Amino acid sequence: MKVTGITIIRNAIINDYPIVEAIRSVLPLVDEMIVAVGDSQDATESLIRSIGDDKVRIVHSTWDLSMRKGGVILAAETNKVLQHVSADTDWIFYIQGDEVIHEQYRDTITDGMKKYMNDTDVEGLLFRYVHFYGTYDYIGDSRKWYNCETRIIRNIRGIYSYRDAQGFRKLGDQKINVAKLDAAVFHYGWVKHPRDMKIKQKQVAPFWDDNDASVNNLLAEEDFFDYNQFDALAKFKGTHPEVMKERINSKNWHVELDIRKKKMKFKYKILHAIEKLTGKRLFTFSNHHIIRS
Repeated sequence: MKVTGITIIRNAIINDYPIVEAIRSVLPLVDEMIVAVGDSQDATESLIRSIGDDKVRIVHSTWDLSMRKGGVILAAETNKVLQHVSADTDWIFYIQGDEVIHEQYRDTITDGMKKYMNDTDVEGLLFRYVHFYGTYDYIGDSRKWYNCETRIIRNIRGIYSYRDAQGFRKLGDQKINVAKLDAAVFHYGWVKHPRDMKIKQKQVAPFWDDNDASVNNLLAEEDFFDYNQFDALAKFKGTHPEVMKERINSKNWHVELDIRKKKMKFKYKILHAIEKLTGKRLFTFSNHHIIRS
């Protein structure tokens, strides 16, 4: 069984992405790791090379900055790097630059890939998500945060990165068939110093909004993000991946958030309560059909 990891990255230092931690968390699970480095304004490529692992292979990409709506440029870049995966690869492990895999899930993930290796009805493997917010102590606790997504896909023609690269579809805009894994992706995209969070927003805004006026208004704002703009959070009670230890220990900011109240409309409070009781999220968007669990 051959497994190839893939990721895309651009301006990792400017945007303070934990890309090194993301890659290191996946390396024990893959035979090779293809990193598509976009044309950056910082030393992103040197940062990736500093990982110093023979499994890592860098490919270069020029981002089409005219793609300015809904994050579609991220899917376009993901589809580019998919083209670098060799035909003898069985599974493709996709990780984004702000996602990390906890070492406690390695055996579960490897066992899952082996289990479904010859079950060709299974086109992908589905992960739970833990979304951190503000600091490493808080996690999202509402329907605003997607609760699962596919991060391992079978290496077959026709599967492609969809919309803003959150998930995958297959030709004909069809949802892919997946098996659930008892494993989680830790998402750290909303954990930064308030200054750095606003700087990142300004950097990526043109990839999501093609309205020059609204982008310019954002660029004119103070470099400070107000983390009190949340609907529902909870305290994180688990452990972080080992590869995150140094980053967490070196954090230099403090955010105190009052998480006692859920700032949601009544209907979302009801749906949130049902999810807490049953573990099922009703009436939600997904890119997949769960056929094995």
